[in-house]
Amino acid sequence: MARLPRRAPGELDGEALALHEKITSGPRGASMTDEREALVGPFTAMLLSPPVGDALQELGAAIRYRSTLPPRARELAILTVADHWDSAFERRAHESAGRAAGLTEEELATLHSADPFEAAVLTTTRRLLESGDLTDDEYAALDERTLFELTTLVGYYATLAMQLRVYRVT
Repeated sequence: MARLPRRAPGELDGEALALHEKITSGPRGASMTDEREALVGPFTAMLLSPPVGDALQELGAAIRYRSTLPPRARELAILTVADHWDSAFERRAHESAGRAAGLTEEELATLHSADPFEAAVLTTTRRLLESGDLTDDEYAALDERTLFELTTLVGYYATLAMQLRVYRVT
């Protein structure tokens, strides 16, 4: 059972309402709201501390919409983090995004890719989740910008998965 109630815009004031409007007017749009226009998933908790929540959602927007990670590789990495943390919400949300990015049902089910770059992203993501570090060979498999964006992605989605678990968001 969810520990946080979803709050519709009419139940918010000040910074929380401004953050709600920022999230729903951004690239995620209304896809992160329910029938009452209340934020869903990790965005519910972000309203608890609007300054921190805003910084966190901005980081997520940068990862999703402004990084150089190709959409297929990005969604495979996000889904790998969701699987590692058993995050049903992120899995549902990003399977849809993965399909839109061109992932097949088999790729979504197995989280594998025949593409060498995507395979390297998957290997690196799994290694980061297992140990938080990379061997020299693993480090050399991707360029440094990609590694920076990927380590940021893994940390961000691990944070969301933890928050979703703590607040019992499904």
